[in-house]
Amino acid sequence: MNRKTAYLAGWMMVGLLCGAEVRADSPSMPSPYAHGDDAALPNGVIGVSLQVGAERIGDPAVLYVGMVHPEGPAHQAGLSHGDEIVTVDGVPAAGKSYEQVVKMIRGTVGTPVKLGVKGEGGLRELSITRVAGDKLPKGPAGAHGNPAR
Repeated sequence: MNRKTAYLAGWMMVGLLCGAEVRADSPSMPSPYAHGDDAALPNGVIGVSLQVGAERIGDPAVLYVGMVHPEGPAHQAGLSHGDEIVTVDGVPAAGKSYEQVVKMIRGTVGTPVKLGVKGEGGLRELSITRVAGDKLPKGPAGAHGNPAR
């Protein structure tokens, strides 16, 4: 089984195991995309959502790009769905928690972040300038699949 097939199968299993629907617009449920205290995170974003995956059960977890905002700077820099995040500003992502990597990627609006990514084109480094999160158009489905504001 190739990496993308295992990745998708793993997420289907997670969906089956979790079963409950979590809606970001529900006042009683936390956002499924929350990273602890979102208010404490810098506002500079690159327009991606990340997902955790592994080749097989027991393998080390890796971070994959789950979604790239079509009008965000990550898309313009060439980041694609399924790319694996290997480094952030030269620091390996391996061994870091999801929250730690998100904090490393987010930062001050207008500043660059360098991502080392592994995808279909091999290993490459992308420099992506952060934009204000509220400046990315939400579109009909909103950011990360949430309802539009």
